[in-house]
Amino acid sequence: MPHNILIIDDEDDIRAVAALSLETVAGWEVATANSGAQGVERAESLQPEAILLDVMMPGMDGRATFAALQQNPRTAAIPVVLLTAKSQSSEREQLAALGVAGVLTKPFDPLTLPGAIAAVLGWDT
Repeated sequence: MPHNILIIDDEDDIRAVAALSLETVAGWEVATANSGAQGVERAESLQPEAILLDVMMPGMDGRATFAALQQNPRTAAIPVVLLTAKSQSSEREQLAALGVAGVLTKPFDPLTLPGAIAAVLGWDT
């Protein structure tokens, strides 16, 4: 059975490329959300195996979205992988300290994105 993942990112292009990568390269089922608020709603209703979450979004950013997911009993156990343009190790370490499953950086290689997510989550590819 294919893995299923929810991508939460405000940038249409990033959502589209990531979704295409995960569907085509890995054969995963992908749902998307274009904002933190929509992502929390979709996570609750869809119950994905994991969430790929952008850090920098207007309104409800990745940190606030992750906090909302953690406070909801229906979504608290879903592993979250943050996607960030911040490439300095100190910034990535601060994000990892939030309790997320992992942190990946943008820009990402669409061909290796599924493997990177699978490695963070301990999934077989």
